[in-house]
Amino acid sequence: MPTPTPSPTPAASSARIRLLLILIAAVLVLGGAFAAFHFASRGADGARSSDAKAATATPPTRRTALAVSTVHPQRATWSQQLSVSGGIFPWQEAVIAAETSGLRVVKLAADVGSVVRAGQLLAELSRDSVEASLAQQEANLAKARAAVAEATANGDRARRVKGSGAMSEQLINQYLSAEQSAKASVAAAAAALRSERVRLAQTRIVAPDDGVISSRSATLGSVVQAGNELFRMLRGNRLEWRAEVSAEQLARLAPGQKAQLRLANGAQLDGSIRMLAPTLDPATRKALVYVDLPADSAARAGMFASGEILTGSTTASVLPSSAVILRDGHSYVFQVGAQEIVRQIKVDPGRRQGGDVEILDPLPADARIVVSGGAFLNDGDAVRIEAAAPAAGNADAPGAGPAQAAK
Repeated sequence: MPTPTPSPTPAASSARIRLLLILIAAVLVLGGAFAAFHFASRGADGARSSDAKAATATPPTRRTALAVSTVHPQRATWSQQLSVSGGIFPWQEAVIAAETSGLRVVKLAADVGSVVRAGQLLAELSRDSVEASLAQQEANLAKARAAVAEATANGDRARRVKGSGAMSEQLINQYLSAEQSAKASVAAAAAALRSERVRLAQTRIVAPDDGVISSRSATLGSVVQAGNELFRMLRGNRLEWRAEVSAEQLARLAPGQKAQLRLANGAQLDGSIRMLAPTLDPATRKALVYVDLPADSAARAGMFASGEILTGSTTASVLPSSAVILRDGHSYVFQVGAQEIVRQIKVDPGRRQGGDVEILDPLPADARIVVSGGAFLNDGDAVRIEAAAPAAGNADAPGAGPAQAAK
């Protein structure tokens, strides 16, 4: 028979009821905590979203790009000039050659670089054969003079007896003709003697003018021929710069204008235009301008030089070179406007002089132009003006106007 299930006691029933209540209370606590965490998370997300919206709605504060200094454009009187180039040549170059043939060089008295005076001995040729010919011509002249003396005496007798019948007309004519022939022989002998004396003088090769020997072809012991070049000489040691210019530039030039040229070693020379070429080279369409150079300068014949020819002066709007920024092949300046905001302006630079540059499209005289730090700026940047910069066209630049800086 089945065993009957014992009925629970009152103590056991109370324990189960307490356990059930504890479980229900724990579930309620956990549910409340979960709900509180969920609402707290949504509130934090909403707050962050509100802060982000507020941050987006608030305009950002403009950042100061750079502390800069500024300057006003200045008006300065600058010289107008043409940039040209060309070679340096002797003013005139003399070719010294032998004037006689078959004589040997026995002495050389000058070399390349020798400074010589007019008439100074440069070389000497052998004189023996010429002196012998000279002595022979002197003897021939003496013989001719003796012959003319006899012929003159016969001619005088023939003239005295002419018409008296003492001497035939044929004989008289012979005596008179012989007299004339003898006089002609004297003249010929005298001419030959002078020729030999000239030839003797030509054995001395002398300088035709003051100057400097630029080349020497003569060699000791060589036998020269007439016309052989022995020396070349720079007359007066004068040099000239032959600058090449176009037809348009030529119209702006005139004799007497000043020129400044630079040599390859950095030396600078001043010169003046002596003359302009009357024609242009048909191949290059260029004309030559002859510029006299000072004596005893660093220039040497054969050098190439570049420089400027000053053609006048004009008024220019100038800025310091540091104010002009080169970007993408164009030149710009930065003008400071309202609220210290810079504006990038494209400019066309012109002449340069010292540390300044000409602005071909003039800027307003009261414009504030960034003179330092512009390479780090962009259009629309804000700047802080710290100090004024020295104005363009200062007293150190030739022809510059009064200096004035802007802050």
